Amino acid sequence: MAAGLGWALALRRREEPFLLLAAGVVLAAVALVPLMFLGGELGKGDALRHAAHALSAPRTWALFVSSLGFATAVTVLCLAIGLPLGLLLGRADVPLRRVALWLHAFPVFVPPFLLALGWFHVFGRGGLAASTLGARLLFSWPGAVAVLALALTPVVTSLVAVGLQAIDPSLEEAALLVAGPRRTAAGILLPLVRPATALAALVVFSLAFSELGVPMFLRVPVYPGMVFSRLGGVDYAPGEAFALALPLFAVAVGLLLFERRAAGRRSFAVLGLRSREVPDLRLGHWRPVAIVFTAAAALLPVAPLAALVIDAARGHGFSELAQWIGASAWNSLFDALMAATLVLALSVVIGHAAARGRRGGVGLDALAVLAFVTPASVLGVGLIATWNRPSLQGVYGTSAIVALAFAARYGAVGLRTAAVSFSQGSEHYEEAAAIGGARFLRRLGRILVPIHARGLLAAWLLAVVFCLRDLETAVLLYPAGQEPLTVRIFTLEANGPGSVVAALSCVQVAMTAAVLAVGSALLFRRKA
Repeated sequence: MAAGLGWALALRRREEPFLLLAAGVVLAAVALVPLMFLGGELGKGDALRHAAHALSAPRTWALFVSSLGFATAVTVLCLAIGLPLGLLLGRADVPLRRVALWLHAFPVFVPPFLLALGWFHVFGRGGLAASTLGARLLFSWPGAVAVLALALTPVVTSLVAVGLQAIDPSLEEAALLVAGPRRTAAGILLPLVRPATALAALVVFSLAFSELGVPMFLRVPVYPGMVFSRLGGVDYAPGEAFALALPLFAVAVGLLLFERRAAGRRSFAVLGLRSREVPDLRLGHWRPVAIVFTAAAALLPVAPLAALVIDAARGHGFSELAQWIGASAWNSLFDALMAATLVLALSVVIGHAAARGRRGGVGLDALAVLAFVTPASVLGVGLIATWNRPSLQGVYGTSAIVALAFAARYGAVGLRTAAVSFSQGSEHYEEAAAIGGARFLRRLGRILVPIHARGLLAAWLLAVVFCLRDLETAVLLYPAGQEPLTVRIFTLEANGPGSVVAALSCVQVAMTAAVLAVGSALLFRRKA
């Protein structure tokens, strides 16, 4: 009994490190262990022979380089559009900036292949603006780059616009005394949001390099599609899939090193708050051009979504929804809510530790970032190698495996958001409570969580919508008969009725909009 009492007292004194250790074990179990099992699979049986065969083919490396070029082109185009747009929507005297930013940002929460489907209903055969040239351009490498760039540009725009709020306003005021708005923006504002720009480029490249839906729908071959075909297509060869995943993992490690070097600890301050406001940058005679540019950026994403609604209504797709949708919408929502709740639990502990520079916190943050930048096909292969065992069918054979995969891939989204929130709060409240004898769990429940409730809610909400939009992870792991709505739409695209597919896409968009609307209402409600 004395030993048990001593252990309990030690646990109470060391609650924070023990809790961080527990969170680290969970994160490692869902993110690191699958990657380790992936390496272990290559040492079994004929795996090395499969690896040599898969990696020695010239087409393999040609497709790998092409996919790197594809993701790079998407990233460059997103930066070219998103940087000036983020500056305009974040600081310039453009009317209705907030409305324009919301409209522009919404597509980033929608599965990109739905936007490709929407553009097909605009330019494809039978589309609202059907033409041979339009269809040919859409179903091409530049067309896939353009569609994905339009879907991911809001990542750059939003991070730059919010990152501008972290700049010391005195620097901007001093620059405006001796230079015009254009020189101030180019010489002061944009260089100071470099950490936000680097983070945005990392996120865009990672999502573009993992993307399966847009390239496969637009008939553009990409390297992750080759891995997917070895796991779920006619070219089923899991040994080759394990081998083909290795170059993708090498890219993920390179992206992690880039993130550590380009942003590192500064990334926790990317979404900082301004200490005081300064007047908007006045654009002068450039204001009409800026208004047209921002209006186009806000309204352009509406075109493919509107085309889906029109086609679904015109073909009576909405009346046939009940026959086709099944439980897929509920499966999507259930998986996303389970995963986001797990992400939130990990984010509270690890995000706080990373923001405060605790031992192990920064390392676990790096592990979460590594899982995020790892292509979904690699993470999926690792999870299959880890969980596809008779003794683990209670997890692998249920939707729990999808929730674990979502938590692994999008844990960094919630963790970074929570870390930003914690880093903006004063440590004095925690110190005062600790001096008063409050243990870490009490400080966490009575001080940290209530003070940072909005930031933690934002972390949970972002995790939910990123899980809802996911296709690449879910399509590899969903149990039979429990497919999410994204997978149902993806599998029906080729052979299902076009109007029904459009109607299902509208349900996906409406479900995402509803989650964002409810979450935003809770996030921005006034305290009584």
